[in-house]
Amino acid sequence: MKVYRGIEEFEGKANYAVTTGTFDGVHIGHRTILDRLKQIAQKLDGESVLLTFYPHPRMVLQADSNLKLLNTIDEKTELLEAAGIDHLIIHPFTKAFSRTTSLEFVRDILVNQIGTKKLVIGYDHHFGRNREGSFDHLKEFGPLYGFEVEEIPAQDIDDVNVSSTKIRKALSEGEVEVANNYLGGEYQLNGEVVQGNQIGRTIGYPTANLKLNSQYKLIPANGIYAVKAVTEGREFQAMLNIGMRPTITEENKQRKIEVHLFDFDEDLYHKNLKVKLVKRIRTEKKFNDLTELKQELARDEITCRKLFS
Repeated sequence: MKVYRGIEEFEGKANYAVTTGTFDGVHIGHRTILDRLKQIAQKLDGESVLLTFYPHPRMVLQADSNLKLLNTIDEKTELLEAAGIDHLIIHPFTKAFSRTTSLEFVRDILVNQIGTKKLVIGYDHHFGRNREGSFDHLKEFGPLYGFEVEEIPAQDIDDVNVSSTKIRKALSEGEVEVANNYLGGEYQLNGEVVQGNQIGRTIGYPTANLKLNSQYKLIPANGIYAVKAVTEGREFQAMLNIGMRPTITEENKQRKIEVHLFDFDEDLYHKNLKVKLVKRIRTEKKFNDLTELKQELARDEITCRKLFS
């Protein structure tokens, strides 16, 4: 897959089937659109193009937006490549760009810049300034500018009964298995391993403290999770704690993400770690002392290992 950091980098030289949108999560509803896009590209003897935007439009247009995203831009890129898209255009979304009219978007971007032969959109898709453009507009513009448009029927997407909003809600409630079912794969957290206070090491459960790659990444509900941890291409069974560590007294308490890898004894500092969430096994608890905490962690490890076996 070729990646372009702006529409101006793309030079159309083939028959292109195109879709556009934020595609946060690249969930199974999105994949209905992507699968159809690839089918059409093949029929055209051409290639598939996905035009997306960064940052997320709501973060630019709603200054007080508390939106948390399912994917960082790098995670989204990885998922779209795995989905088999030929070209990914990541265009900077600014307030100036938001004032592009629906006509300008179609004529200047989809047609003149990209060279769209067929446009594929999800139902109720809107685009352009103030979301003024619709499927009806596209049907009018198509004959004028030499492209066809296909809307994925509501029924086709409703059948999978999924949306990014539903996934965010499930994760916020710790329902990782529900979210993973919607996503068609495990929800991921990616980041750099940074120095912690090393209390876990003193009780036999050393943890990798994860600093996420994006402040806008949605962090699931507090608790202990069975996870898979991936570093340098190797995958390990692990358990993850998300929360405030109520048993440990410390100043300036902040929510932390800590991973204990099973059967692992290597230095991870400053390395990238990918964590794939499988299941939340319990909520976060406060214990009387570190001895009680250690005993509970031992039970958590047994639960996680049984789950993986």
